[in-house]
Amino acid sequence: MGMDKADEYPFDLGTYTRPVTTPSAECQAWFDRGLVWSYAFNHEEAAECFRRAIAHDGTCAMAYWGLAYCIGPNYNKPWAFFDADELARVVRQGHDAALQAQAHLGAVTPVERALVAAVLSRYPQAKPDADCEPWNLAFAHAMQTVHAQFPDDLDVITVCVDAVMNLHPWDMWQLKTGEPTPGAHTLEMRAILDSALGLSDTTAASATSAAGAPPRGGAQHPGLLHLYIHLLEMSPHPEHGLPAADNLRTLVPDAGHLLHMPSHLDILTGAYAAAAEANTRAAAADERYLAHAGPLNFYTLYRSHDYHFLVYAALFSAQSALALDACRRLEASLPAALLRIPSPPMADRLEAFLALRPHVLVRFGRWHDILALPTMPDPPSAPGHANPDENKNETEHEEDASLLCVTNATRLYAKALAHAALGHPSRARARVPASRTLFNNTAPDLLAVAAAMLDAEQDASLLCVTNATRLYAKALAHAALGHPSRARARVPASRTLFNNTAPDLLAVAAAMLDAEVGFRERPAACDDDALARLAAAVALADALPYDEPWGWMQPVRHAQGALLLERGRAAEALAVYAADLGIDDHGAERLPRALQHPGNVWALHGYHESLVRLGRSDEARAVEGTLKALLRVADVDITSSCFCRRVTPQDCAACGD
Repeated sequence: MGMDKADEYPFDLGTYTRPVTTPSAECQAWFDRGLVWSYAFNHEEAAECFRRAIAHDGTCAMAYWGLAYCIGPNYNKPWAFFDADELARVVRQGHDAALQAQAHLGAVTPVERALVAAVLSRYPQAKPDADCEPWNLAFAHAMQTVHAQFPDDLDVITVCVDAVMNLHPWDMWQLKTGEPTPGAHTLEMRAILDSALGLSDTTAASATSAAGAPPRGGAQHPGLLHLYIHLLEMSPHPEHGLPAADNLRTLVPDAGHLLHMPSHLDILTGAYAAAAEANTRAAAADERYLAHAGPLNFYTLYRSHDYHFLVYAALFSAQSALALDACRRLEASLPAALLRIPSPPMADRLEAFLALRPHVLVRFGRWHDILALPTMPDPPSAPGHANPDENKNETEHEEDASLLCVTNATRLYAKALAHAALGHPSRARARVPASRTLFNNTAPDLLAVAAAMLDAEQDASLLCVTNATRLYAKALAHAALGHPSRARARVPASRTLFNNTAPDLLAVAAAMLDAEVGFRERPAACDDDALARLAAAVALADALPYDEPWGWMQPVRHAQGALLLERGRAAEALAVYAADLGIDDHGAERLPRALQHPGNVWALHGYHESLVRLGRSDEARAVEGTLKALLRVADVDITSSCFCRRVTPQDCAACGD
């Protein structure tokens, strides 16, 4: 960090403080910063702050406690996500810090003594077990005991709820039923948080002053607000968390992740402009931290997440310039050196973010821009630009192909989709038997077809030619020649985009591409088959693990509704759009709350057009004002919910465009 004096710290973390037992003002300042960063999920910076606190007062038990608390597992990083080297290092350091905290109890307050005793249950030994998850349970039980002793201490409440939620990360609610997950203590944690958020400064001070807790209100506590959003985002009523989200929006000005957190609820409630604004502020704070600490740290995952969220919000409000600018900034912040860090395995956590650009281009129907994407992407020091180094040998190209495997696969999906949308010949498809599969789908065969069609006159046999993209062609040839295991190896199961694995996401791409190409290849009499394939893609996307942004960037229902309208099946399209929007409409499926996208301009455009086509004029007029307001925000001309649809002048007249 390059500074010793507490007043030289370059970040504004708000006014939060928790007085701890120390005679050193510098130790207190660094402790407060460490705890705020812990609540903001910048755990590396938190650990550095706690180490600074220890450097100023080596007898401060709570500084050691904070270090032990912040370096362990959390809601986004359970023990299972630690690789072997990192796990051994963290367990050793956590155990040592917990022992140091115990060794310096001295004249600490009762609540400090209880917190120190509890954290040792998180690291009961200096070496990891084969399964460390039981330690999480022990820590949760220990914190529930501490909470029973100090029920109005807001930091105790935060750490207790955090510990319990970490037993079921991203699984506090059942999405299909909207009911709490059995055994997750969801309603109990909500009751605790609801009560804590209602505590005033006076109540908190009088209730806990004997235990040494500081006076402050729960509604201004960064940790409580953060956890409350996570608890309610998967619930049937995420809107109930909006008051907490509003309190958090500017509470900690330089903690990017906390500035971002309200957007988890904004997206779910259709407040796409607010989500974009929140992540614009978050990205600015993240870039200040990047200038301070550089990119070679785990917080880059959270910075990438904020860019990802900004892209997602821009997609739903049809702001292409904002989405593409966020892609550019994201790509520029992920250098190859970062992706090559083996422990923790950063490519597994970060590389999939580089695949966002093709999704944006598909959303906005920029088919020729997609076809211009390099088939062998450059290293991510300058992604998105074709500037191949002719001096690279095959081993170096192989390394890039392996490093950027998700990006490669996603670009190939987008290219094939572009060819389908543009109506290019697909004669190469006949070369690949339907029996050849990858990820249990025929899509890699279609991706091989897309590669052959980069030049519509090129014969498929040229996939074997050695050129600047020979390794990419070899991977595709393996799929086409019946070597699915070799092609699958390009995208290991360890590659993730937050809560989703890359293979699961590519399975959605495979199914969607199969349906889109089938829709264009076959006569209209075969529509039912192609639309059934598209329904299968919808089901795959719906079944992805919960995540915000959702793992598949563009709702497949937007393509489904568009192609139904292209074939004049307005009643079916109306039901699809109503489901996506969360509108109660006769015949519409009622989707789980997390799968609804209320007020998005794409589905509302299709919904309005469907009403017009069905002669439901009064209902169409009722949504027309909202639609026009949304279209004024968009920077593209929207003629359909998906640009894969071929829109005629008659279609535009029907929908009022």
